[in-house]
Amino acid sequence: MDVLSTLFFDYTFQVVVFGSSILGLLSGVIGSFAVLRKQSLLGDAVSHAALPGICLAFILTSNKQMEILLLGALVSGLLATWLIMVIVKHSKVKFDSALALTTAVFFGLGLVLLTFIQKSPNSNQAGLEKFIFGQSSTLLERDVTIMFLVGIVILIVVGIFWKEFKLLAFDQSYATSIGLPVYWMNSLLATLTVIVIVMGLQSVGVILMSSLLIGPAVAARQWTNHLSIMVGLAAFFGCISGLIGTVISSLGRQIPTGPTIVLVISSIVLISMLFSPNRGIIWKMIKNNQRKKEFASQLKKGG
Repeated sequence: MDVLSTLFFDYTFQVVVFGSSILGLLSGVIGSFAVLRKQSLLGDAVSHAALPGICLAFILTSNKQMEILLLGALVSGLLATWLIMVIVKHSKVKFDSALALTTAVFFGLGLVLLTFIQKSPNSNQAGLEKFIFGQSSTLLERDVTIMFLVGIVILIVVGIFWKEFKLLAFDQSYATSIGLPVYWMNSLLATLTVIVIVMGLQSVGVILMSSLLIGPAVAARQWTNHLSIMVGLAAFFGCISGLIGTVISSLGRQIPTGPTIVLVISSIVLISMLFSPNRGIIWKMIKNNQRKKEFASQLKKGG
């Protein structure tokens, strides 16, 4: 308890846990729409596509300032998202194939650029590889403040376009038939997804960010059939994962925060899939056994 008390009053811990909680909350909200629209792998594609943007931003500026690198990641992520949408709209290539192709090309380019940077004589390049797995300990108060302000804007946008996003998630054909600008709504939702992913690159990294985006929504989906409750639960699961993951990594020695957060949310997903009412595996087994007993008793009565 003394260790926990000391930890919670540590300034660095406060910054990291606040940033991780904000990221988890936003990932839960935006990830819910990706899961319902069956576009869960979009987060994986965008997060991998951000790597070449980070590398190009460094090559062009020779500066490791976080705002510059994340701006490069944002541009690269938006470009990848736009490319996926164009491929799906103007060709016979399906969404999953376009995702796989874009992910491979962008991530391959990112690794080539990262290798080129690491072999360059510029000593300022050290540390760029940490974007692959993330490093939450590098979060500064300024970074968390930006995450907080951007997060408020994202939540406001989701609130304003709640009905439109709800239609896109459940019945896009109906949304088109009533004259809703589906393409622009899809673009807006995709842009919000890219922004959340870019915000998480510093903490969770390119490879694991998609897990944080999808995990809370998958867990929340097991407990409810209502969108508003699902989004709220996903936000809670993401937030609590950020908190618990940061605490665990801070109590241990050389335990990375990002992967720990992902392990926590994975545990929540597993628990939800096993024990949630109606959808949980254990719950279904119990119900099936009850039905078998009832059927057996009815047969005995009938006999």
